[in-house]
Formats: sequence, C-alpha cells, structure tokens
Amino acid sequence: MSQYQSKSPKEAVSIIKSGESIYIHTAGAAPQALINALTDRGDELKDVTIYGLHTEGAAPYADEKYTNSFNVKVLFVGPNMRPAINEGRAEFIPSFLSEVPLMFRSGVLPLDVALIQVSPPDKHGFCSLGISVDATKAAVDVAKKVIAQINPKMPRTHGDGLLHISKFDTFIEYEADLPEIPPHEISDVEKQIGRHVSGVIEDGATLQMGIGAIPDAVLSCLNGHKDLGVHTEMFSDGILPLVESGVINNKFKPRHPGIIVSGFLLGSRKLYDFVDDNPGVRMLDIQYVNDTSVIRKLPKMTSINSAIEIDITGQVCADSIGTKIYSGVGGQMDFIRGASLSQGGRPIIALSSTTLKNVSKIVPTLKTGAGVVTTRAHVHYVATEFGIVNLYGKSLRERAKLLIDIAHPDHKEELEKAAFERFRT
Repeated sequence: MSQYQSKSPKEAVSIIKSGESIYIHTAGAAPQALINALTDRGDELKDVTIYGLHTEGAAPYADEKYTNSFNVKVLFVGPNMRPAINEGRAEFIPSFLSEVPLMFRSGVLPLDVALIQVSPPDKHGFCSLGISVDATKAAVDVAKKVIAQINPKMPRTHGDGLLHISKFDTFIEYEADLPEIPPHEISDVEKQIGRHVSGVIEDGATLQMGIGAIPDAVLSCLNGHKDLGVHTEMFSDGILPLVESGVINNKFKPRHPGIIVSGFLLGSRKLYDFVDDNPGVRMLDIQYVNDTSVIRKLPKMTSINSAIEIDITGQVCADSIGTKIYSGVGGQMDFIRGASLSQGGRPIIALSSTTLKNVSKIVPTLKTGAGVVTTRAHVHYVATEFGIVNLYGKSLRERAKLLIDIAHPDHKEELEKAAFERFRT
C-alpha cells in the first residue's frame, strides 16, 4: 500500500461536486465516516442525488436542512429513511432487487460516485466488499469515482466483491464496529408459524429467507431436516446452528454445491466472523443471485417471505401501510416466482394473523393506496400461527375460505361476512 495514500474523510469526499449522483453502500456496510464527511459539506453542495438501498446507521443527509443539497432517492426503505420518505423529503423508487444492478449498468440511474466500505487489502492489494455485495458491485463497476472506507472490522468474503485498491480514486483508513442485529426473541406465535412452515420444507430443499423473528423461528424448527442448502438475497445468525449441526450442507444444489450463496448479510459479530475468509460462503452480485432464471433451476427451492397484509383473494402488500411506504419490493417477487417455477419448489408468505394491536393482517381488501408486491396469481402458500394453506389453483371464493381458516378467531366473522357479500356464498 506504500504507493497508495490514505486521506482524511474530509479530504476524501472533497472530490464530490454539486450536481453529481452518489451511491451509498448497502445495509451494515454503509461507510458512516464518509457519510458524515459528505453531510458536513451540505452547505456548499447543491443538487447532489443520493441513491441507495436499505442502510443501517444514521442517514443525516436526509435531514430537512439539507433538502437543497441532497436529493435522496432510495430503492428500499429502512427505519432511518421512513420519516424522510413519508414527509416528502426523500423519494422511493419501486424496483425488483434483481433489477437494481441493471438500472446502474444501463444508465437508467447514472452514478458519478460510489461510497463504499471494504476490508483491508491482502498482500496482492485486493480488498473485499465484505458483508454487502448486492447492488454495490454494479455501482462500483459504473461509477466514475470510487471512495472507500477501509475498515479492519469488515470481514473478507469470497465471491464477486474483490476490488483492487487501485480501483479507488481515494480512500480512508477508519476502524469502526459494524452495525449488529442481535438475535430476535421468538414469541409463541412465531414459533407456531415456524412449525407450520417447516412442515412443508422437504429434505434437500434450498432456502431463501430474510431477517427477523419469523425466518429465525422457521430455521429453529429445521433441526430434524437433512441436506438443506442456502441461496438467498440475505441471511443472518439464524442459519448458524444449522450449519454447525450439518443440516445445512448445500449438498444437493446443482449450482454452487457445498456453498452458501447470498448477496448481503446482517447480524452479530459471530456471523461476521463466520463469513470471514470462509470459502463455504460466496457473496455474489444480486443481479445473479435474484435472477429468476437462476433460482428456478434449484430443485425444491423454498422461499420464505413476509407481508404487511394480505386480502382474502391473495393479494400481498409488503411495502406500505396504505399510502405510507414502509420498506420496498426488494427480492420478494424474484424468489416467489423463482420458487414457484422450481421443480418441487415452495413459495411461502408467512405472517402473524394480527398486529400487536390485534388488527387482522388478513383483510377483505387492502388499505387504500397499499402496494401489491406479490399478485394473487403468484401466491402459493400462506402461513399464520393458525395453519398453512396453498392458494395455487384455487378460485377467489376458495382462497377466501382457506385464508379465513388461518385468520385470528376474533376476526373470522367479519371476514366471512365480507366474503359472503363479495362471492355470495
């Protein structure tokens, strides 16, 4: 590294100019030191467009006082961006996660700068994008300027995320703990959902799951299974016990046999240490990972996703609460479709029957303005704590009956009345 000179955060972001567009590294890899230095320049920068997916940590550039400096446009909404999105200070771009890299590579979303966080270079000068390759690889490929935060705490992962230090226009050396998501405490309701879902997962299946209590509950119920694989857009600590016990061994995956494939990950330090220099984990470009034509070639592909609400015909809202954007489209449709086309595949929507305030998540009709992320034509399995049903090949009337069967008892009468008024039976 002797020929490459580290800069201060202020110096590093000084190459960013007004009117340029910036991509910020995803999830737990968001380079906070560079983000803070960029925001500190808010008074002198104008009309800088910031693109990104979900990021952990603060997003100070979305503060109201920087509305003339930064135009924030996100392709997935996390907690740090919800107020800005719903107050009109930032914008949401609906998109399938599999297509985000293509938007960058095709110039639909042009990028001047990529702000990234990487592992230290090896003896050959190669750094790693670590826990987040996803759409970041594409952003780095097309950005005119790449600014990196080199962090010794970033694990070095195998796959598509290796970048030579000469790729960086400038970089800083800045050690900081990565954001950690502690394991969720699994409730009795979530445990029951996990039992129902695990009952339709076959030995030898390949899994896609997200982060949270329900995915962890499902994983906790798979100890008696054999020869499971993982091909997923992201994963967390929930898979670790199954890897350690040999339940997850990726033995029967025709693509990347023996290898866990993912686009990004988020969890505890134990998880980050597990993936560090681990040839059994491959972090790949999300344009490939979430490609339906790739997913469908994995036999028994089992996709487990959640929802905010589902109507009695099977329409799934997963990105908004009415008109209020809550998250995004993400990879749900990529995997729902891929799993449904897989030989022996199981696309599953899993959700609790009610909110914490006992509002039913199975509803006669979606809220006004709610986004349909997964259409009723795409839905197969739906699980709550009261059971799991398969809507595939069923009429609207039949779907309503099945979904009411797994609704909370407190809301069945209302749902049955709505179904009668709609279908006259």
